[in-house]
Amino acid sequence: MSPGERTQRTYRLELQRAVANGVLESAGATFLLLIAVRWFHAGATAKALVASGGSGGLLLTPAVVSLVARLQWPVARAAAWLAGAGAVVFLLMAAVPWLPLYVAGSLVTMAAASAAVPLLTQIYQENYPESRRGKLFSHAVMLRLGTVVVFSHLAGQWLSAGMGRFRWLLVGFAFAFAFASWCLRRYPSRPLARDGGLNPFQAMRFLREDRLFRHTLICWMLMGFANLMMLPMRIEYLANPRHGLTLSVNEIALLASVVPNLARLVMSQVWGWLFDRMNFFLLRIVLNAGFAAGILTFFTSNSFTGLMLGAVIFGVANAGGDVAWGLWVTKFSPPEHVAQYMSVHAFFSGVRGVCAPLLAFHLSVGASLARLGWTATALIFIASAMLLPEVRFRREIRRGAALTEDVSD
Repeated sequence: MSPGERTQRTYRLELQRAVANGVLESAGATFLLLIAVRWFHAGATAKALVASGGSGGLLLTPAVVSLVARLQWPVARAAAWLAGAGAVVFLLMAAVPWLPLYVAGSLVTMAAASAAVPLLTQIYQENYPESRRGKLFSHAVMLRLGTVVVFSHLAGQWLSAGMGRFRWLLVGFAFAFAFASWCLRRYPSRPLARDGGLNPFQAMRFLREDRLFRHTLICWMLMGFANLMMLPMRIEYLANPRHGLTLSVNEIALLASVVPNLARLVMSQVWGWLFDRMNFFLLRIVLNAGFAAGILTFFTSNSFTGLMLGAVIFGVANAGGDVAWGLWVTKFSPPEHVAQYMSVHAFFSGVRGVCAPLLAFHLSVGASLARLGWTATALIFIASAMLLPEVRFRREIRRGAALTEDVSD
């Protein structure tokens, strides 16, 4: 298969899979936690675990990448197996509506989705040309977001008629996973290069060897921890009556999913274009400012207008975050190590994604969400300040590129 044919086939399948991804994103971002709050009346720990399922999968990415490399499976086949496992677990959750199983199932299904991230990044590296990678990636993101908007609106109306209908929603998530698995099996892909030894954390050596990669991850940890503290708090703020908002399930879906994802849909192409052309560190700082503004606007407001504005700002920033998070290692890593670099990035995303919701839900028992929002904003600005010196550094984007440590060297 020629490079052009690989690109076209991958792009076509990505657009098809984006529909399933949109359904599954609405599950992880809104409905699994909403069901835990409104139907199961889950406690702080259970809600935090439901919210951190995707992050748990990111923690597993170094082991997943190492295992797939040792088995010499084509990476798309491995990703398809993960999606198939998610479909089976969602069906089990629908059949047995019991809180412990629901919490465990939420963890497993969202982990299955996120554990495949480095494998998919490797596919984008191999099958999409560098000059158009951000643009092609953003097209699938736009379709995914359009699906999130439509599905979230319809699912919100469905649950507004009775929360007991959530079991059919879980069946719908299972079918989305099954379709994603069908698509992934047809992607052109190759096995990963063997990276020596049996240590699943072999890729962590790049933290020692690559100064700029290490520094960027430290900054990302601060910003990401703050953002992931407040992300599940959006559902908590809107759905829990103790915060003083009396909203219907449909209104919660509108503010937590429909509005921000409409903003993401509109801006995704713009951020994809900027990613291909803009200094990455400057782009990351601009995105950080957007996340901070969205958090403050949302959590310091109790009016519907203020909540809508906060949802829009968050959506605009999140559109850029989609592209930056999913593709940034392709600007740093040698092509043969993209999956390994991404597994390190994903692992630390998982660390903060598991810890941040647990901390936030327990802190929210004694502190206002507005105070938590200010704390998160401070962390984001510290991270941005640490990145400022790197704006004048540039990684040369070519095969086998090394760091340009300083423009004066």
